[in-house]
Amino acid sequence: MNVEMNVLQGVDEVGHTHADVAGGSLRAATFGAMDGLVTNISLVAGMGAAGGSSRLILLTGAAGLVAGAFSMAIGEFTSVSTQNEQIDHELHVELDELENNPTGELAELAELFGDMGIAHGTAVLAARDVHKDVRRAARVHVIQELGLDPEDKPSPWVAAISSFIMFALGALVPLIPYLLGFTSLALGLATGGAGLLVAGAVSSRFTITSWWVGALRQLIFGAAAAGATYAVGALIGVGVN
Repeated sequence: MNVEMNVLQGVDEVGHTHADVAGGSLRAATFGAMDGLVTNISLVAGMGAAGGSSRLILLTGAAGLVAGAFSMAIGEFTSVSTQNEQIDHELHVELDELENNPTGELAELAELFGDMGIAHGTAVLAARDVHKDVRRAARVHVIQELGLDPEDKPSPWVAAISSFIMFALGALVPLIPYLLGFTSLALGLATGGAGLLVAGAVSSRFTITSWWVGALRQLIFGAAAAGATYAVGALIGVGVN
């Protein structure tokens, strides 16, 4: 054991870092940007197919940007807050169980450690060590049972603000040609498609997915949504002005 400890003490600290996957900002930002792009590309396609003027398309897109950004932000804030409150509830459940059934909780944690590949005797010793501090034990139980850390919860404000900003930016992209005075529906859709390609490629940089796979995937999804709304506009929106 002493030899092993000496070896470990001589090892340098880990030379890599991880992204904050639990913070909520990346997921909210990605979701917001993609949703903003797809939503307004679809609105532009539907209104354009219906025969709407460029002014009406711009108005519809602007309304979609504002409404969607607020909706996304409120939804993210509520969902993250609810998740955090649920984690707090589960933490209190574990604290109650540790008070009322400490032996059962100890056995449960040892079993969870065993499921990770730790030898039974070592798992029992580790569980006993963890249970010396009730708050620490409750936290470890929640982490092991739910995969969530009560002390490292995502911020609902960060998620909401990230979602709001990125949705607005995404929704703005297909409106750029109309804001510059162009009236071509094809140009608006092409601009939105380019935005989907860029957004898909950028988001893939945080994953193991190839940039071109991420880009094409988002373009295909966006094209499907735009195609559906274009069909709706062409079928039932003729004469809108």
